[in-house]
Amino acid sequence: MPSFQPVRGMRDLIGQEAQAFTYIVTKARKTANLYGFREVITPHVESLDLLSAKSGEEIRQRMFIFKDLGDRQVALRPEFTASIARLVTSNLKNEPKPLRLFSSGTVYRYDEPQRGRYREFWQSNFELIGSDKPEADAEIVLLTNFLMTNLGLKYYAFKIGSIGVIRGILNADGIDEKTQNNVLQLMDKKDLDSALKLVDSEKCRTTLKGLINIKGENWQETIEKMKSYLEYYDEAKIAVENLHLTLNLITESTNIKLTLEPAFARGLEYYTGMIFEVYIPQLDIALGGGGRYDRLIETFGGEPTPAVGCAHGIDRVALALQIQGTTFELTTEKRVVVIPITDAVRTQAFKIAQSLRLSGVAVEFEVMGRKMVKALEDADKRKIGFAVIVGERELKEDAVVLKDLVNRKQKQVTLKNLVEEIKN
Repeated sequence: MPSFQPVRGMRDLIGQEAQAFTYIVTKARKTANLYGFREVITPHVESLDLLSAKSGEEIRQRMFIFKDLGDRQVALRPEFTASIARLVTSNLKNEPKPLRLFSSGTVYRYDEPQRGRYREFWQSNFELIGSDKPEADAEIVLLTNFLMTNLGLKYYAFKIGSIGVIRGILNADGIDEKTQNNVLQLMDKKDLDSALKLVDSEKCRTTLKGLINIKGENWQETIEKMKSYLEYYDEAKIAVENLHLTLNLITESTNIKLTLEPAFARGLEYYTGMIFEVYIPQLDIALGGGGRYDRLIETFGGEPTPAVGCAHGIDRVALALQIQGTTFELTTEKRVVVIPITDAVRTQAFKIAQSLRLSGVAVEFEVMGRKMVKALEDADKRKIGFAVIVGERELKEDAVVLKDLVNRKQKQVTLKNLVEEIKN
């Protein structure tokens, strides 16, 4: 009798391994709830045209592609974002924005199997669709930071960059999209010399070289150095300013270890702005990553819709937990919307949202830039129980306004007593 084994690059999960995956998915699902993301489940098999439209040449070459019995070209999904974009242009096209969508499950790429890399692997995926604000970019990074912390991981750090800056430079010099994608693919592989050879303009090459050579862990200094190379690149200047605002929101809201790398790129072609990855010192492969993609949804026939998202490699996170000997502990949950009245209190409101989440309260932050009345109307429609309204006058007294959206009552509450008031 033959002894059957899993197909190469696939594996069975048994006992503690299976428990670790369940633990991580449970934590991801709880994080989704705390940040106001609702779960969606999409097919493992999609049309090849959909999956190959903006995935990048390297991923296209590694997809599991076959014909179904109707002679249609289909493939196993290599990631979640294309499926979510399809969903947004169809079943969810009339839903109010922002859409916060969470998925988890297996994805497939024909990579060479090695430590932490398989042909069938698990991801948790988060997409925030409809906002072009830096708050949305910051929330995706903070969400990842929150998940890593609550999983019990230690010594992890973020690498952050901006495809928007690089594309802004390349666009200004008239470089076509196909060449841009090739440049970014080579930069992702750290083959910077080959990437620069694809650029004909001496001015463009000099600018990119300048960005590539910027070093240092102080992100504020790195931002200023980046700006010094972008005097003649208006689109890139806007991108770096957005990155500046995003990083400020992130670092003012929580303790986080990050480095800003101007020449950092990722393999997917659909990125248009901020990108990031998260690592631990013991592994040289990313545990997760993501970024902004403002033109993908219209590629699939939808209205122009800004979006940002991220995915976390559950196989790699499980490996990281094993390496660090991390024990499993589940947390509690709860839920409100936090609304800053003005831009002046936005950062403080972000801090309050983070503090509530750390106390087990599920929080959606107002990332659409709505006025208070509209934000409250939206929260009411979606049956959110409480609103924390952050205003300058109340903050001077270390307080906020807590509004009970069910009983139509509100009162001023000190920050010290906020969690107790919500839970009671």
